[in-house]
Amino acid sequence: MTDWRIRDFQADDLDGILRLWEEVTATSTDPVYALSEVLASCQKDDAVVAVHGDEVVGAAVGRAAHAQGWIVFLATTKPWQRRGVGSALLAALERRMAPHGLTKLSALMPETATRVDAFLNRGFEIKNHLSYFERRIPVQGHEIRVLADLGGRILPRDLWAGVGGMVREKDLLERRLVMPLARPEMAGRYGVVPPKAVVLFGPPGTGKTTFAKAIASRLDWPFVEVFPSRLASDPQGLAGALRETFGKIDDLDHVVVFIDEVEEIAAQRGGEPPSPLQGVTNELLKLIPAFRERPGRLLVCATNFIRTLDSAFLRHGRFDYVVPIGLPDAAARQAIWERYIPDDVSGIVDLDALVAASDGFSPADIEYAARRASQQALEEALLAGADDSVTGGPTTSDYLAGIRGTRTTVSAQVAAEFLEDINRLARL
Repeated sequence: MTDWRIRDFQADDLDGILRLWEEVTATSTDPVYALSEVLASCQKDDAVVAVHGDEVVGAAVGRAAHAQGWIVFLATTKPWQRRGVGSALLAALERRMAPHGLTKLSALMPETATRVDAFLNRGFEIKNHLSYFERRIPVQGHEIRVLADLGGRILPRDLWAGVGGMVREKDLLERRLVMPLARPEMAGRYGVVPPKAVVLFGPPGTGKTTFAKAIASRLDWPFVEVFPSRLASDPQGLAGALRETFGKIDDLDHVVVFIDEVEEIAAQRGGEPPSPLQGVTNELLKLIPAFRERPGRLLVCATNFIRTLDSAFLRHGRFDYVVPIGLPDAAARQAIWERYIPDDVSGIVDLDALVAASDGFSPADIEYAARRASQQALEEALLAGADDSVTGGPTTSDYLAGIRGTRTTVSAQVAAEFLEDINRLARL
């Protein structure tokens, strides 16, 4: 006769489950199911425990998904291993789950797991040549409602790869921001504190918003854009609305917060009479330190006019890095052009000529020139009597004409001032 018995899980057994969990995770690799999932299944799904007297010495937890059942947790304390407890727990759990009408009962175990006797004794088969894939959903539970209320979203995961060219900027942001934020524990072992706030500055239309979104995409974190112009219409005023918005953001475990044209609410203070926005600037300066106290968050502020920002706004302790984002290099211009040239003519158009002719263009300038060329080519084809059966499209000449007809966003003076700002204010 055994000196242990098996019964259904009871609420008082939670402490015993926790002890089992701590013992298992202290001596093995990370389990497939998290502790929160195990505890939830104990209370909502199916669970049995092995007890010796009043002590829980083993437990098996299962979850039914349609006709398939999954073993969420199986463990016995070390003194009770190899005494048939595990096999008995699996048998009891299978009986408990029988009313679900299961056709299959499965278990996932770490590759390094060595104690599989209980499963083999119960007729489980080891399935080789299978791969286990897992993805953690970035936003869960109440966070979904918070994110929707803030107008935030989860961005596609391919945005980072979609930023063509700009190798220096991408490499810098990857090393300074993404790597320590994505691997905070490893960063901590090296004495690196993950960044909490960064300023992106540069001429208009150079892709600062694109980079902010790409960072969120790379991290797989929710992206929340704060629009000061929208908050200004709030009955409690811009400063109050800003404070309330950051309060809601605090309910998210991970988030990239983006404020574009931040100079609108963080311009130099001073003057008589004081500017009405000085109170907003003061509020933002107070919010940033509080924002920095929580892990798993990054504030990205973008500005076209960094020299107009309040000096207190840029000081060390508020922003970890101040990164220049300039006009696209040749590789970036090529990637942008490829985005707008139709597939039917992509092998015919002289891409190198377009890249060279558009030196000094912003991404927005290239988009305008490409669309202008396409529109002009379409009009000429229709006026010449072409119909849907005629193949064709914009030519190199059409695109070069579009380039010549485009007024660049960034003037020589603005470009020169940007270089001065890099020397004086950039912090990399």
